[in-house]
Amino acid sequence: MPVTSIDKNPDDHSLVVVSDFPAPVERLWRFWTDPRQLEQWWGPPGYPATFTDAVFEPGGRVGYYMTSPEGERFGGYWDIDTIEPPRRLTFRDGFADADGNPQEGLPVGVIEVELSEHDGGTRVVSTSTYATAEDLEKVLAMGMEEGLTGAIGQIDEILATERATADR
Repeated sequence: MPVTSIDKNPDDHSLVVVSDFPAPVERLWRFWTDPRQLEQWWGPPGYPATFTDAVFEPGGRVGYYMTSPEGERFGGYWDIDTIEPPRRLTFRDGFADADGNPQEGLPVGVIEVELSEHDGGTRVVSTSTYATAEDLEKVLAMGMEEGLTGAIGQIDEILATERATADR
């Protein structure tokens, strides 16, 4: 499994996920900034994502929804704050209604994704910070930790398939 650690810190309302991959930084960067690549892994297994908008620049919005096995859609958005290819991306991650509008009353996380070379591959550190400990607890109760672990595992599967195809 590529997730090497998960640290939940209620004192600073954060969740830090560290993942290691056997691929170059530039390859991992595309997983985070190309909507077709995001659709391959964003969302827990069984809840594929569809990206409807993708403006990867400061002030841009990335809109998406995940579809449950029963066909129910769950919307979300990223409001991009900073983008420093291929090393750093920060955005506000929130829940969206059926029209892609932010849902009032649900937590919004500030996400920082940092990519760096590590052991011949790439280390990805994703830090999600919420306004309150209660907001962090709310997303954890919704299954965020398990969902992230499963989603990140899908990147590892894609990379393994790419390696196998290249070896033929």
